[in-house]
Amino acid sequence: MTPNPRRPALSAWCLPALLACLPLAASAQNADWTLVHAGRLLDRPGQAPRGASTLLLRAGRVEAVRDGYQDAAAFAGVPADATVLDLRDRYVLPGLIDCHVHLVSDKAGVEGQLDSVSGSVADHAFEAAVNARKTLHAGFTTVRNLGDSDGVTLALRDAVAAGKLPGPRILDAGSAISTTAGHMDPTLGFREDLHAALDVHGNTCDGADDCRRAVRRQIARGVDVIKIATTGGVNSRIGAGLGQQMFDDEARAIVETAHLYRKKVAVHAHGADGIAVALRAGADSIEHGTLLDREDIALFRKTGAYYVPTLSTVNGYKERLARNPQAYTGEVRAKIEWRIGITGKALEVAVPAGVKIAFGTDAGVSLHGRNADEFELMVAHGMSAPQAIQAATVNAADLLGLSDQVGSLEPGKRADLIAVSGDPLQDVTVLKRVEWVMKDGRVEKDARAR
Repeated sequence: MTPNPRRPALSAWCLPALLACLPLAASAQNADWTLVHAGRLLDRPGQAPRGASTLLLRAGRVEAVRDGYQDAAAFAGVPADATVLDLRDRYVLPGLIDCHVHLVSDKAGVEGQLDSVSGSVADHAFEAAVNARKTLHAGFTTVRNLGDSDGVTLALRDAVAAGKLPGPRILDAGSAISTTAGHMDPTLGFREDLHAALDVHGNTCDGADDCRRAVRRQIARGVDVIKIATTGGVNSRIGAGLGQQMFDDEARAIVETAHLYRKKVAVHAHGADGIAVALRAGADSIEHGTLLDREDIALFRKTGAYYVPTLSTVNGYKERLARNPQAYTGEVRAKIEWRIGITGKALEVAVPAGVKIAFGTDAGVSLHGRNADEFELMVAHGMSAPQAIQAATVNAADLLGLSDQVGSLEPGKRADLIAVSGDPLQDVTVLKRVEWVMKDGRVEKDARAR
């Protein structure tokens, strides 16, 4: 092939670009040290906060936490030119964790039903990437995504972990499992001749053996957690109510199979009977739990399962109805009116009973990037601000099996930090205005006034 005289030789053309990349690669390999000076620091939620503090970070992890503003010379082996990040006028705490999101979309009701069959997988992938960035910028550095049929968030999880896209650390459930005509049945609300085209993900099951198969199908896709529904759902387009929709042997088969593969099980459940079925089977968390009763409370305490209230759903319902009174129709609209009126009552019972609470919003039903609205609702329904923050850090990390990685700022853990103006232990609503976000030692957002 004759060289093009107008184009430099390949080596000459590429070499400047390659050389430009070398300092970045070397920097990553050298894992430069960073000092963060925090005006106040809640390094271990549930314990007393610190005053002026210094965090030493390296290679995306916390190396040390010291009182006062320390310079590099205070730490053995730290170079004098270590980066210093000045947050002395801010309150610093660990990156927040949302245990219940749906990143693919925040469309719902009639709009969501149409989008589920008109939007392409590519459309949903781009939307999920945008929602992931919104979530990260809201201060949530880790999320558990509980339901996505097409594998979009499984791929997004891997892309974020590889550093290809900005977003929170994602634990993903793949397709949520339910019985035929249960809350996660993808055919609900569509005419019968379309069912074969819609029911292609193998996530519905009937009978214990079939439910074991459904779990193994999700395991084969590489999921981090199994999501199931033991009761009806508010958004289900079927007038079957919110009570139990899965038999004990089916729930037990699912939980036993998931635990065999060392995967935790998150359970969508509203009715008290369906909550009890899940807890007796050994579920790790109950999502929503709207009608929990005394038996459920006793089972929570006996099993040590977490309750994830997802109070923010009511914000999504109210906002959509305000924009469009016909956003929800028929039996769904009736269930939404009921949910708006009863939301928070179960949390008011669970907190004084000593049930373990983990933070989750159901973002997707509510709007992405507004995750911190949940804090205000949790406090309004019986939790103190410190308890709510602990639910979104230490407790959430425990539920997700990530206590050795996130949830607090201790040596060896990931350098996930956020900063706010004001004291969130006194006014939890300051967490709605996160100004600075770091994930794995990298600053992802800095919106402080200059």
